[in-house]
Amino acid sequence: MKSGFTWLDSVVLFVYLVGITLFGLWMARKIKSSNSYFMGDRKFNWWLMMGLAFGTGTHAEMPVAQTGAVFQNGFATIWYQWKNMLITPFYWLLAPWYRRSERTTIGEMIEDRYGRQLGLIYSVFAIAFFVFNQGAMLQGAGKIISVATGDAISSNGVVLSMTAAFIIFSFFGGLMSTAYTDFIQAFMIIILSMMLIPLGLGQVGGFSGLHTILASKPDFFELYNVKSGLTAFTIAMLAVNGVVGITAQPHILSMCATGNNERAGRIGQTHGALVKRLCTIGWALTGLIVAAMVIERGVTLPDPEAAFGYACRELLFPGLTGLLAASVLAANMSTCSTFMVNTGALFTRNFYMKYINPGANDRTVLWTGRISGFVLTLLGVLFALTVKNVLHAFLFTETIAAFMGIIVFGGVLWKRANRYGALWSVLTAFVVYYALNFNSTGKLLLVYKWKPEPFGWAMLWGFVVFIVLSLLTRPEKKACIDLFFDRMSRLSDDDKKGPDDVKSLAAESGHDLLFLDLPGWLKSERWSGFFKRYREDIVGFIIAWGVVALIVALAYGILQIGT
Repeated sequence: MKSGFTWLDSVVLFVYLVGITLFGLWMARKIKSSNSYFMGDRKFNWWLMMGLAFGTGTHAEMPVAQTGAVFQNGFATIWYQWKNMLITPFYWLLAPWYRRSERTTIGEMIEDRYGRQLGLIYSVFAIAFFVFNQGAMLQGAGKIISVATGDAISSNGVVLSMTAAFIIFSFFGGLMSTAYTDFIQAFMIIILSMMLIPLGLGQVGGFSGLHTILASKPDFFELYNVKSGLTAFTIAMLAVNGVVGITAQPHILSMCATGNNERAGRIGQTHGALVKRLCTIGWALTGLIVAAMVIERGVTLPDPEAAFGYACRELLFPGLTGLLAASVLAANMSTCSTFMVNTGALFTRNFYMKYINPGANDRTVLWTGRISGFVLTLLGVLFALTVKNVLHAFLFTETIAAFMGIIVFGGVLWKRANRYGALWSVLTAFVVYYALNFNSTGKLLLVYKWKPEPFGWAMLWGFVVFIVLSLLTRPEKKACIDLFFDRMSRLSDDDKKGPDDVKSLAAESGHDLLFLDLPGWLKSERWSGFFKRYREDIVGFIIAWGVVALIVALAYGILQIGT
């Protein structure tokens, strides 16, 4: 049964676009200041933070890529997505950094740590990150819907329609509208992840039929094997990429620092990401179903990544195709709306207020954020209309984020780090990465296929230079470093300041940070009352690993059904 894009699908898609736009505009009434626009007044509940993190972290190309990888090489390729599951518990430890910085952008956070010049360099990177990623995601969603609907809708038409919707509610509602619409759209993404499974199982005779048809490929049902192309070293390097890179991704501050307390930020970022890992099981299972379908029907797919589109065309009936298209839009609109607000915040806080109009009042700051976010998003749309290779655009920005992460990650872990070590560590990482890739390919390219060896060497030399040069050059001003780390050591939830007009030390309530200045662990006072000081970090970290174990066990159990 092949589906087309019927009038009913058009109605479903239209209702979704209009509905989510009106809902976002309705939430925009809460915007009273630049703080509410950029940061939601830091009052989001934990469930909103989960929706924000899940929606922003899930893009439409992810189910397509994962379904295609499983279709070609089996379920074990789920580790292309699950590589980050091994670092997700660490999000619990990292999240408080951003709320305790008391800043709106990571550019400001880096300026506090290393000075204005590095803050400016980071801000330029961050805006480029947002523009390129928005463009790639918009075009990626456009291509998916175009294929799934049999070219009934053009990819550029999808880009323009989707952009119009999220720009309208993001322009007026900022992060307030984004957070609430992301929560709604999170359910749409879950539908996207699961809707093809029951229909597909019905076509192949259930789980037992799935195993029977794929009996010649028993490795397709293994949770891990080397045939997937992912060695332990590759997974380890991807994990390093993830845990260091995420600290410098420019939207991470709004993901962690906009909750009504530190725990809301921890829960949102950690468990919102784990919901995404859970959805990955649905994408992988869809890949197995398509592998069985093409064998049973005697057809071939020239491109493995066409597996998701093939399942959509063969399994969906009128109404569901429109729902799928709406779900794909939800996966990308949730991310792009967050990016638009953060882009406006970066330009306003790190350029406009520092170099153009330092004395701007709050109303001017608010409208500058709205207009700059809108204009920079349009640049992303222009990029989307010209981009040919979506994957390459993502790889480029993800690689930069990992190298930039050296200075963010290292700057919190080590008090002695300075601007000289930070700047040259990033430059060294880039030089080593490109030199090794050029040496192996003989070609000078902007974006190389990601390989663990060049990346690993680049990160190693980046951190070596970061440490050595920081030790050989003069340290940052003591007053600045003391202020930065004093903020990190105090509980940001504390509204009642003591007699000295400062917030209470986090250690007093069990909220001290395990990752704060690791060399300080050589001092005996860091071990005094260990569990009492670090209770929140330790308990939450263990619980997160428990959820990881449950997700892995669930996947293993599903693979045993029908055997």
